[in-house]
Amino acid sequence: MRAERLSLVCVSMFALFALVVLVPAGAKAQAGHVSLQGAVSETVVLSVLPTLSTGKVDADVVRSGSSLRVTLTSRDAEVPIIRVPLLLRSNSGFRISTIFESENAILTQLSVTDVHPTGKLVSSQAVKQVNLTPRFDPRGLDGTSQTQVNVSQPALVLSGPRISLGGTLDSPNNALQLTLLIRLQPQPARTWVVHLTFVASPESLIQ
Repeated sequence: MRAERLSLVCVSMFALFALVVLVPAGAKAQAGHVSLQGAVSETVVLSVLPTLSTGKVDADVVRSGSSLRVTLTSRDAEVPIIRVPLLLRSNSGFRISTIFESENAILTQLSVTDVHPTGKLVSSQAVKQVNLTPRFDPRGLDGTSQTQVNVSQPALVLSGPRISLGGTLDSPNNALQLTLLIRLQPQPARTWVVHLTFVASPESLIQ
C-alpha cells in the first residue's frame, strides 16, 4: 500500500510540474490538438532613397539600428533648400522623432511635404492615419517666415499605425515614402555643418 501511495504521489507531482512548465510556454493541448502562441518583435526602420540630391551641399547618411543621422556640409552662404526622401517601414504603430545639431547654421524649416505608399504591401490606413506634429506640417506655414525651429532636444515629427503588411526591410513595395523639406540659415564666409538625427520607435515603447 505504501508503495502504491508513493507511486500516486509521484504521478501527481509530475502532472503538476508539467502544468506549471507548459502553460507559461504558451502550449495548450485540447482534444488532441496543440496550439503554440508566440510574438513577433516590433520593428520600425528608416532609410534614405539613393535619389537624394542636395546640390552644393554635401550629404552623408548613416543608419544605425532604429536611428538615421543625416550630416550636411557646405561653404555656400546662400540659404539652402534640401529635400530628403525617406522610406519608413514598420510592423506596428510608430513614432519618428528628430534632433538638430549645429554650431554655425540655424534650422528655419523642417516639414514633411509628401507622404505616399510605395506598393501593395502598405496598409491602406497607413497614409490616412499619419499624424504630423503641427510645427512640421507645411499646411500651417505661410511660406515666407524664416524663424528658427528649435529642435535641440528630441521632438516628435510624426506618428501613425502599422505600415508594412509583409516583405522584408529591403522590399520595394512595403514602405511609406516621406519627403522632408529642410531650410537652413548658415553663417556666411565659412564652412557650416549640421546634423539631423531621426529616431524611429514602436508605439508600444512610448510611455
